Amino acid sequence: MKTQELFSILEENKGKTLLFEYAPTRFVGANYHITEVKHITVDAVDCGAQTDSWKETIIQLWESPLEKSKTAHMSVLKALGILNKVGKMKPYVLEAEVKFEYSNTTFHTAQLFVNDFEIQDNNLILKLAVEKTDCKAKELCGVPEKIVEAAESVVEKVESCCSPSSGCC
Repeated sequence: MKTQELFSILEENKGKTLLFEYAPTRFVGANYHITEVKHITVDAVDCGAQTDSWKETIIQLWESPLEKSKTAHMSVLKALGILNKVGKMKPYVLEAEVKFEYSNTTFHTAQLFVNDFEIQDNNLILKLAVEKTDCKAKELCGVPEKIVEAAESVVEKVESCCSPSSGCC
């Protein structure tokens, strides 16, 4: 989801409560705070020695241990107020991918993509998910698109891709 799309969804649902589902049926606690907004520029080189660059907006969520008994989640209006204040200080790139950074005692720190959203009763639920890593240079490095069933074939392909003469990093 792009940053602009997130802001549009928030604007359309100002009167609702904001919940985050970080895994199926697992929600960020009501004691969460928005503790940081990062405007990131990624300059990357993939394993095929190809360069790429893009922008990301990363919003960090943190559960306050001092508020574990809290039962009311943050309102969309309050979250929007925080994000708008940040935008006045450091403008957003509205076409940037938006991610939420989150962890708790049972879930590792991760940058989660917004896969979808849902309205249930008076709640706006942002459905977050981890995206798997991927090789961006499959074609260049000769990595097959289909999953190879035999482990020997995988090892053989990886060794040929990663050899010094392969043209990959």
